[in-house]
Amino acid sequence: VQLQASGGGLVQAGGSLRLSCTVSERIFSRSVMGWFRQAPGKEREFVGAISWSGVSKYYADSVKGRFIISRDSAKNMVYLQMNSLKPEDTAVYYCAANWGSHHYGPNEDEYDYWGQGTLVTVSS
Repeated sequence: VQLQASGGGLVQAGGSLRLSCTVSERIFSRSVMGWFRQAPGKEREFVGAISWSGVSKYYADSVKGRFIISRDSAKNMVYLQMNSLKPEDTAVYYCAANWGSHHYGPNEDEYDYWGQGTLVTVSS
């Protein structure tokens, strides 16, 4: 398994949750890392992405100011800290890697590797 997301669960609105993504070293060291989500009955959408160095980050408007992406090069891990959660954040969350590119955009077609997804449920 090259990417594996974890940390999902049930949380009340207004609460916080941190998702983790374990990435193989070969992929992690040369990839923009992104997070996407897919709500029931909806298409998958971009959440955010982080550059190779971790310095640059890009977020969807719907999560800006509430979610924070980070990466730990010592552990080959990517995180999604989710704060002030809303019921509309309920979705399966996926981590993804855009291998060999420095473009950290929202187009999922640019991402080469995907984790299996972890379910986040936000109750009202």
